[in-house]
Order: sequence, then C-alpha cells, then structure tokens
Amino acid sequence: MSLLPGGVSVSHLRVYDWPAPDGVGRAGSGSPHLHTASAEAYVVLGGSGAVHTLGPDGFVEHRLAAGDVVRFDPGVVHRAVNDGDLEVLVVMGNAGLPEAGDAVLTFPPDVLADPAAYRAAALLPGPGASDDELAAAARRRRDLALEGYAVLLDDVRRLGPAQALRPLHEAAARLVRPYVPHWQDRWTRTVLHETDGTARALEGLVRGAAGHLASARVREARPDPAPRRYGMCGRLQTWPLG
Repeated sequence: MSLLPGGVSVSHLRVYDWPAPDGVGRAGSGSPHLHTASAEAYVVLGGSGAVHTLGPDGFVEHRLAAGDVVRFDPGVVHRAVNDGDLEVLVVMGNAGLPEAGDAVLTFPPDVLADPAAYRAAALLPGPGASDDELAAAARRRRDLALEGYAVLLDDVRRLGPAQALRPLHEAAARLVRPYVPHWQDRWTRTVLHETDGTARALEGLVRGAAGHLASARVREARPDPAPRRYGMCGRLQTWPLG
C-alpha cells in the first residue's frame, strides 16, 4: 500500500537551471515528456517560471507562482521552465507506475521508433557513476528530448494538436507495452487495494458497522537520504513509496 492516501507519491523538484538550446527560460528548463497511465500535478513552492504543455488545446504556457497548482492528464506533453529558483512539489497518481517507466520523452521520431535506441538515450549511468557523469547524461537526454519537441511543436502548428500528437502517443504505447503486465500487478496491489478498502468501509458504514476503524495505523517516512536524483525536469528529493 502506498504511504500517502489515494495511492499517490510526492517528490520535491528543483527545476534544472541548465540553459536550454532553444533559449526558453531565464535559468533553464526540464525535459518535455508525457505519462502514459498516470496523472501528475505541480504544487508550486517557490521561485518563478512556467510549465509548457502540448495537449488537445495545442501549445499553452501556464505561468507559475508560489501556491499555484497545475495538473496534467496522461498524454499531455509538459516541460517545466525555470525563470529563477523554481521549486515544485510533484504529486503523481498511481504511485509506483511513474517510477517504473510510465514517462516517455519527446525524442526525435527515429529514436521513438526504435526501443533499443530509446532505452539507450533515456537511461542514465548506473551505480558508480559520478555526479558529473550523471548530470552530463541527464543534460544530453534533455537536449535530445528538446530536438524532438521542436519537431512536435512545428507539427502542432501545421497540422493541429490531434494529428500531430497521434504518432507520439502511438510510439509511447509501443514503448511501454512490455512493462504493462508488471504495472497491472503493482497497481492492483496498491491503488486498487486502497480503493477497494474504501469501498468496503463505505459498505460497512451504510449498515452502521465500523470494524475497519479498529485496525487503523499511523505511517511515517523520512526523505530518501541519498543525493537528489536526476529526474525528467530537475533534481528530485523523494520519499519511500511504502
């Protein structure tokens, strides 16, 4: 069961301050990507910037300030843009799925069409890599995603969002398909398990029964003590999923 209610996970994001090749963001930007099964929300903690989205409404810039909340459904391409010290609490649905490969980056079409090439471009160096090596690999990954994103932006302007995004969505489905049986098992044991628990509690309460209250527990967690990892859009501090 997920530590947080509703089967969600949270992480603290410091958006990359690496200058972007296309000049977007006074400080820098993250990697444009989408999620195939999980919704995501940004709760802005501080700093300034924006999140750029590509979805049914085409390109939209959402300006961000402390206290703002923006949600993206699966399939919406999003890119965090840092104008200065942008920090966000990231809330992800389906805790465990995003961490298991639910995100797909907007690499150029030839990379998206080749699962081996996609994995080689998306994966960061493993254990033993220095922070400099990890940072360089994450930046190369971001810049390659921006190459494909530029093509996608042009297609959205020429063809409209529905036609332009369809090939990306189809490629994303092909890339994640091998992992879906594992996701189904994980989701059933976590999110569905919690939802079923709520359903059973409501069924009992409507009869005046409250047996589930006797088994209540308290759970707590501390942030992962490891160095912040390199995420899609910045450095992440994470908490155990439970």
